[in-house]
Amino acid sequence: MLRKMSLAIAATLMMAGAAYADPIEGNWKTEAGSTAAIAPCGGSFCITLKDGKHAGKKIGTFNANGGTYAGKITDPANDKTYTGKASVAGSTLKMSGCVLGGLICKTQNWKKL
Repeated sequence: MLRKMSLAIAATLMMAGAAYADPIEGNWKTEAGSTAAIAPCGGSFCITLKDGKHAGKKIGTFNANGGTYAGKITDPANDKTYTGKASVAGSTLKMSGCVLGGLICKTQNWKKL
């Protein structure tokens, strides 16, 4: 009985942790110095550059998966699209773009504005 109760409490805490994960929505400063806005669009989150040379350009779409995000990210300089993944910890967004099924990835850390 005690074991079942402990498992139920652990499962509840894990679900609560995912619900209270840091939000991806908002404005972020990219490593290139641009501001990227992340907002809900449909059932996903879309990333649009707000300023700089590529202002107004949509560069990504991500779906939530617990406390992480997965989708597509586009390099605005060359218009190449990559498999993307992201996670938020406090005021830092760790954004990765990958090729070859995730074997080769480039990661950037964006800061919350």
